[in-house]
Amino acid sequence: MRFDLVDLQLFIAVAEARSITGGAERAHLALASASARIKGLEAALGTDLVKRGRRGIELTAAGESLLDHARIILHNVDAMRGDLAAYAGGTKATIRLLTNTSGLSEYLPKTLAAFLGLHPHLSIDVEERESADIAQAIVSGAADLGLAAEHALPDTIERIAFSDDRLVLVAARGDELAKRRQVDFREVTGRDFIGLTTASALHAHIAGHAARLGARLRFRARLNNFHSIGQMVAAGIGIAVMPEVAARRCAKSMRIGLVRIRDPWASRKLVICARSFKALPRPAQQLVEHLRKVAQR
Repeated sequence: MRFDLVDLQLFIAVAEARSITGGAERAHLALASASARIKGLEAALGTDLVKRGRRGIELTAAGESLLDHARIILHNVDAMRGDLAAYAGGTKATIRLLTNTSGLSEYLPKTLAAFLGLHPHLSIDVEERESADIAQAIVSGAADLGLAAEHALPDTIERIAFSDDRLVLVAARGDELAKRRQVDFREVTGRDFIGLTTASALHAHIAGHAARLGARLRFRARLNNFHSIGQMVAAGIGIAVMPEVAARRCAKSMRIGLVRIRDPWASRKLVICARSFKALPRPAQQLVEHLRKVAQR
């Protein structure tokens, strides 16, 4: 079988628009040409890819499979273009890494600095996402590599253990809550909170679990780093949820106490993840090996 990249781009556009007309507009093709290309794909594959109706189209099982593969192929083509274009600028390759909040704030800065020091011709683009979004991006082929909470990953994603990533409650030492060893999150949802900005993945994670309890958290302040959050908590302005590693770091210089959260969602394991580690580009494999060594220390 021979596939045209234009056909694959068109098929993705049609699938996302749920309409051949809408897909043709997105792909900047005439409707007749788009329709002929879809029929040509079906003829080449020997099976129907879409079910046509008055209100648009629905993908068949074969169409859903082709959509997954087409997204991966075009992602790889884009990555290839980016890597080859980078040679002209003197940089050999760029690695795109998705990570949750804990990974971005607590583990990656020093780790990636050490890696880049060893590989001066590589660069890394790091993007913060919720672990569930990282899993979806890897499954769909939109991303190669992630650092995410293991519980959010489907069985189809390969993973390598990196670090425990427990979330804890932090309160001022004078707060009665700070005297407790553990607490159910339901008990504190009515308290004032100090948190990260709404754009952070961890904020969305915590707010989502509060919503499942029927609660909407009340934030007295939103800040962009755990050190500032710890200072607010120490001043008695509110309580906070943060990674245990960040909380222990803050507790060394601030009058705050750590309280374990009993809820299962607070006990997480951080893992390096990919669809296939063997299929990663060589630069990404080098980063995985570096992260693996850091995890083993």
